[in-house]
Amino acid sequence: MNNKLSTLTEPFAALKNRVFAGLYFAESISLLGDAFTWVGLALLSYQFGKEKSAIILATALTLRVTAFIIFSPFAGVLADRMSRKTILYTTHFIRMAIVACLPFVNQEWQIYALVFLLNVFNAFFTPTYRAVIPQVTDHAHYRQAVGLSTATFQILGVLGPGLAGILAVWFGAREIFFVDAGSFVIAAILILLLPANKLQKPVRQNEKTFTAWHDAIKGIRLLFKNPLIRFALFIEFVSAIAGAQILVNTVGHIKSGLHLDDKHYGWVMAAFGIGASIAAFVAGSLDKTKTRRLSLIVGALVLAITISITNFVGYPVMLILWLFAGLGQSLAEMPSETLIGENIADNEQGKVYGSHFAFSHLWWAIAYPMAGFMGSHFPGLDFFYGGILSIILLGAALLFYTNKAKNIPR
Repeated sequence: MNNKLSTLTEPFAALKNRVFAGLYFAESISLLGDAFTWVGLALLSYQFGKEKSAIILATALTLRVTAFIIFSPFAGVLADRMSRKTILYTTHFIRMAIVACLPFVNQEWQIYALVFLLNVFNAFFTPTYRAVIPQVTDHAHYRQAVGLSTATFQILGVLGPGLAGILAVWFGAREIFFVDAGSFVIAAILILLLPANKLQKPVRQNEKTFTAWHDAIKGIRLLFKNPLIRFALFIEFVSAIAGAQILVNTVGHIKSGLHLDDKHYGWVMAAFGIGASIAAFVAGSLDKTKTRRLSLIVGALVLAITISITNFVGYPVMLILWLFAGLGQSLAEMPSETLIGENIADNEQGKVYGSHFAFSHLWWAIAYPMAGFMGSHFPGLDFFYGGILSIILLGAALLFYTNKAKNIPR
């Protein structure tokens, strides 16, 4: 019993480090703020016209991941040339100001401009935060710190929209952005309380640009070289195709397809978040195999099946389906980070994690426009077509992986 309890609490040992604890809670609050942003944008986009909501939201989400893909590589270079503490709290205050403008938008282009600017600064925060972790933790707790941060990022990525959906029930579509702005202020204050000299060690001024490009290329090569990680990465693409349908088209289906209101949208997204959080905590216990193949396949299959039948059921059944969809998405996405940690050498993991961050966002950059197209052109069958496409891609991944596995020496 004590061993089981120790296993469950081990990742939290890193929080004994007060500097890391401050950073961790700041990042967690920041992730919740991102969830408030996207639920608020989903509701705001619908106010510009129900027939436009899918296109507006898909465009905004595509701009988000585009900012990540373009600007994240430069964040590491900047973090070596100026105070990381300054980068961390400045990006929070700037994002607070941008989010506070969202309740006042009255044209589509204003949404797009603000979303892109918001995520330019988000792209600088996240890689800088990850670069700080090895600086503030000792070797004994580094893995726990990285594991806890990664798990929280994954959990809040899918749980956050559910929590934000509940708040949207209380505050309203536009008012939730003020709550969002407040979350960034709280996170920035936590960072300001941290000692700057603990967040950054002196770095050598030589071998920067060339090494950065060399490491990025090597990280991509290592990411795709390992068959287990490559399969998990393709499953993440399947999950993104299905998950984008949920984030882009749920609001239109609830309000136009089922003729319900914002409250019902909030509750169905909450069900999705609850399912995701349950899976996040039990995924490690359910599948302890080296390949994590069971978790990956079951997660992707459950997610694809649930969305494929959503267009044909009523709201009560949709609540249950979205609970299972959340379960599926966590099961399909969480193993990738663990597989990298278990299959990549310690001195190579940083660059591989960076490559994984870029490609996982690239998948969503592809998936969001597809979801917007399906939502605008097939409003009564958008989830069905998205689910069928996900099942086909999952089948292709299984076929390719099985053929490759036969050729791997035992």
